[in-house]
Amino acid sequence: MAGPKAFDEMRADSGQIRQGYATIDKWLSEATPDVLASRNREAEHFFRRIGITFNVYGDAQGTERIIPFDIIPRVLTSTEWAKLAKGLEQRVKALNAFIKDVYGAREIVAAGVVPEELILQNPAFQPEMTRIRPAADVYVHIAGIDIVRVDADTFYVLEDNARTPSGVSYMLENREAMMRLLPDLFRQHRIQPVDNYPEALLATLSSLAPKTASRAPTVVLLTPGPFNSAYYEHSFLADKMGVELVEGRDLFVRSNIVYMRTTKGPQRVDVIYRRVDDEYLDPLTFNPSSMLGVPGIMAAYKAGNVTISNAVGTGVADDKAIYSYMPEILKFYLGEEPILKNVPTHCCREPEALKYVLSKLPELVVKEVSGSGGYGMLVGPHASRKEIESFAEKIKAKPEAFIAQPTLALSTVPCFVEKGIAPRHVDLRPYVLCGAKGVHCVPGGLTRVALKEGSLVVNSSQGGGTKDTWVVED
Repeated sequence: MAGPKAFDEMRADSGQIRQGYATIDKWLSEATPDVLASRNREAEHFFRRIGITFNVYGDAQGTERIIPFDIIPRVLTSTEWAKLAKGLEQRVKALNAFIKDVYGAREIVAAGVVPEELILQNPAFQPEMTRIRPAADVYVHIAGIDIVRVDADTFYVLEDNARTPSGVSYMLENREAMMRLLPDLFRQHRIQPVDNYPEALLATLSSLAPKTASRAPTVVLLTPGPFNSAYYEHSFLADKMGVELVEGRDLFVRSNIVYMRTTKGPQRVDVIYRRVDDEYLDPLTFNPSSMLGVPGIMAAYKAGNVTISNAVGTGVADDKAIYSYMPEILKFYLGEEPILKNVPTHCCREPEALKYVLSKLPELVVKEVSGSGGYGMLVGPHASRKEIESFAEKIKAKPEAFIAQPTLALSTVPCFVEKGIAPRHVDLRPYVLCGAKGVHCVPGGLTRVALKEGSLVVNSSQGGGTKDTWVVED
């Protein structure tokens, strides 16, 4: 089924090259396929040498992979980025206000804006967080807001990642690869930097440390260990920030204070950037069989003796059913119209929406409310009749577990593929830091590419790739 034509970010229908892409177009017209292929191979060797991989669970051909990297950069002008950054800051402020209210007075429920059952029945809702006030009332310290573009002026928020957004290491390594492999092209542009992200992240985390001592706060990064799919990123960020990478066994709690085991004896820990899910964080509070967390860490957190980033229970805000209420949530807390719009969303839990979705399945994208990574979804226009019928039965059996959206014509950018240079659909995951001193948006972010022709699924676990994102001066 043919959908609406996708917006080409580089070239207008008239053939005119859009602002920011003139030098890229000239370079592509002069570069031979052999040169581009050689640069792509060099990038792959670079990533293999430094060990940047991700794990695919259940993959019979091996778990560790390198995410495909495309050598052609994606370009945003500084004017486009300024609008995006303003919308991202607004969005993150609303997310933090919502989470604070969810675990507090729940004024938004009393006002009839968000149904209470969507909160209380949310698997990510953690009653243990009720009435806990984290430092500076900030719950989401690191957000990854997935953005899609449909025309020259319109960007939609596709998803809010408020738990432990991943991928920032690829953003940083993509930039380093481009600077190494195409220094001449890089020097022809005034590109806003991203390499200061680790310093900005450390400053954000440090700003949220408990005010318990005059010494510099001790920050650690808590990882589930080397078998986690994002372990490379954990070790990469710890190294770049200059903090210790720890596992649960490296920490212990005494008198509601968290300590790290060191060769010089116990060292007090003030901030934990955790990449361990809520369920496994504290076996005394959540899953008693967890070997990944730290017994008693929630007691230390409740006592105000340690900051956990992101806060426990933030997943209640990035649920896809809650997402559908984000325009109203934003207006409720900030009294403002959303700068970045939601994709129109149908919640199948509502009878009229369910009826509509079942009648339009071949035209819609259907997602599990708690799904991620491109799994558990149906892209109607690209699905077979059998797949659509099967998915319809799943929706009927548990309608509250699904939402549906129109199939957007995601914008395209030029990519170097086997057949040469061709357009491929992309999204963008900008990273937003929120600390005691305000909000910081990293210019650009991670562009994810659906490398399969016609595909709209950009997730690396589903065959997607990445490319460097340049924010250039107008």
